[in-house]
Amino acid sequence: MGEPAVPTPERRVAVVTGANHGIGAATAIALAEAGADVLVTYLRLADAVDPGLPAAYAVDRAADAADVLAAIAAAGGRGGALEVDLTGPGAATAVFDEAERRFGPVSILVNNASSWQADSFAPAPQDHLGRVLAAVSPATIERNLGVDARAGALLIAELARRHIARGATWGRIVGLTSGGPGGFPQEVSYGAAKAALDNYTMSAAAELAPFGITANVVHPPVTDTGWVTEAVREFVADSQDLFHVARPDEVAEVIAFLCSDRAGLVTANVVHASVPRTE
Repeated sequence: MGEPAVPTPERRVAVVTGANHGIGAATAIALAEAGADVLVTYLRLADAVDPGLPAAYAVDRAADAADVLAAIAAAGGRGGALEVDLTGPGAATAVFDEAERRFGPVSILVNNASSWQADSFAPAPQDHLGRVLAAVSPATIERNLGVDARAGALLIAELARRHIARGATWGRIVGLTSGGPGGFPQEVSYGAAKAALDNYTMSAAAELAPFGITANVVHPPVTDTGWVTEAVREFVADSQDLFHVARPDEVAEVIAFLCSDRAGLVTANVVHASVPRTE
């Protein structure tokens, strides 16, 4: 695996979770293009067949991070990858240990990883988009909250602990959300997990501001990370709230901005990354 890189003052180190595809992969590449060294985490998932999702989406979720690392290298950046179950004991420590071993102290954390599973309190085999819908159970709660909320909070805690211990004065935390306090019908545990991550991130913004850390959440529009079908596109087109289907790189631009020096005055925000209709 080679010797750890010697960090230089002008380079920043980022951790992007869930970055083997989609928004996470695009964000890792964008941060590398901006000059950061990037550790991407991922976990290859073996999803059951879901007739409401494109087959390619399962392929992406089962992939490693080789393509992302190649894109980072092509952009002139330095990247590393760590396959890790973020719900496992000591996972947050392992992630930061690996990033420091490779590149040096971490100053940017992007909590993107998600273990999404649609679940509902109402009895229905499928959601409104034709995706398999499970009943709320201990398994669906733990699957969603374990990654999206619990792991995100522990990663924030690990960044804060190391940042404060070394007397650092610059840091960035960005979370990704989809739900919120208003509920998320047919994705109730996922929505609850994202609402929890929102709250953890807002608390971090308040508590860590004296140490030079900003913390924000990005709420993307519907983003084509491989799961978007024609049914989804029709649903978005008919909606008065969703506006359009975005590309992962469009969302990554917003995240990269929040991780930059230019966003030094931006903290404790849920940034809704969308554009109004033009027609």
